[in-house]
Amino acid sequence: MPSPRLKEKYTKEIVPQLKDKFQYKSVMQVPKLVKIAINKGIGQAVSDKKLVDAGIEELTQISGQKAVSTIAKKSVSNFKLREGMPIGAKVTLRGNKMYEFLDRLMTVALPRVRDFRGIREKGFDGRGNYTLGVQEQIIFPEISIDKIKSISGMDITFVTTADTDEESLELLSAFGMPFTSKKS
Repeated sequence: MPSPRLKEKYTKEIVPQLKDKFQYKSVMQVPKLVKIAINKGIGQAVSDKKLVDAGIEELTQISGQKAVSTIAKKSVSNFKLREGMPIGAKVTLRGNKMYEFLDRLMTVALPRVRDFRGIREKGFDGRGNYTLGVQEQIIFPEISIDKIKSISGMDITFVTTADTDEESLELLSAFGMPFTSKKS
């Protein structure tokens, strides 16, 4: 199986580019993408357990890897939520599947967002990780619009080895993430 396009781009283009820009002494200091975590909270799952199964199925189709359900850690009486109830779905991608997903996200899914002008730079956490919220799962071509019960969103977190947000922004931009310009 051939190596993913973005993995090759990272080793051949991005590493030398970032090494020169940030004056790293070794290529091992250059930040890299460690994993992509996709998380989907399903609030209506309290009343309908089948929604969690549908959410797991959707994340499995989108990521190409089996998703698992997430369970409530605390009971919240106002939401009729009990500890241990399934309330969402998650999947963590590493290696080649991570690069394949990132490629599909940037080239296919994000351009399908209505009125898309780029993604905002405010999703960084201060430690070099970036979280992107997607409001509709139908932007992914793997999801058939006829088979879904309700439109729901998800959070996509990019975990990097970067120490600062600036390094992480430069890394993700080098991969081709369509960030909005700093002027807007």
